[in-house]
Amino acid sequence: MENIIKEFRISNAREFKIKDHDPKFTDKFKKEDSVEMLTAFKLEMESLQEKLYAANKHSLLIIFQAMDAAGKDSAIKHTMSGLNPQGCQVYSFKQPSAEELDHDFLWRHSKALPERGRIGIHNRSHYENVLVCKVHPEFVLNERIASISSIKDVDDNFWKNRYESIRSFEKHISDNGSVIIKFFLNVSKEEQKERFLERIDDPMKHWKFSSADIDEREKWTDYMDSYEQAIAETSVDHAPWYIIPADKKWFTRIAVSRIIIDTLTAMKLAPPELTSDEKAKLNECKVRLLEEK
Repeated sequence: MENIIKEFRISNAREFKIKDHDPKFTDKFKKEDSVEMLTAFKLEMESLQEKLYAANKHSLLIIFQAMDAAGKDSAIKHTMSGLNPQGCQVYSFKQPSAEELDHDFLWRHSKALPERGRIGIHNRSHYENVLVCKVHPEFVLNERIASISSIKDVDDNFWKNRYESIRSFEKHISDNGSVIIKFFLNVSKEEQKERFLERIDDPMKHWKFSSADIDEREKWTDYMDSYEQAIAETSVDHAPWYIIPADKKWFTRIAVSRIIIDTLTAMKLAPPELTSDEKAKLNECKVRLLEEK
């Protein structure tokens, strides 16, 4: 599993191409094995989360990005179900509100960062501002940026500066104790079609579908180009991107869980050490409790 995970991490971002990553990839794993594996992963993650909370020195920020129907919600649900809600914060970012548009594009995401000792999960993120906004540059006009008066002002230099803002933002929070991992759930266009049809045919899933999803699907190539450039510009050692095969949801959950566990393990988490005075007081408290009548 370790070698497989390394394949998903984008280390040479400048040569990265989405087409080189197979959305159907499952290696030698089988669906029937996934339930047992995920149960074991949940227990391991639960233990690591407790250490993260007790140490109270770092936070973990997990970002999920994907095309519609790639399985972000189910990946979050199944991989995080063993976590203690007290130490976990989940944000699902929709279209920005009027208040949010009155601030810079990173403002609402900065507000949602996890505290030390906690795990923050962002379902969509600040990357929407270089993904959907790049496919729809007219959305940038809603931000009322002083230097942008028309779509023609949203040029290559604008995107260059926005990637730089994201890199600086992530470097800042990394320097201050946040560990960042970013997942792109790589679903194929064919699989997305099947999942859309399933949503249309199942009345219980109608709420998940919008006709706008089909409009965005027609811009598939534009989105892939935007993802490629965003990942190439922002996959660095302190904030790596992982390209996760997403055509088989059970494998997506295995891969995401394993990467989160490996990331937490690499943090070498441990409860804070007590001083000699604190240990003496602890022993004193034990004696008093045992002497109680």
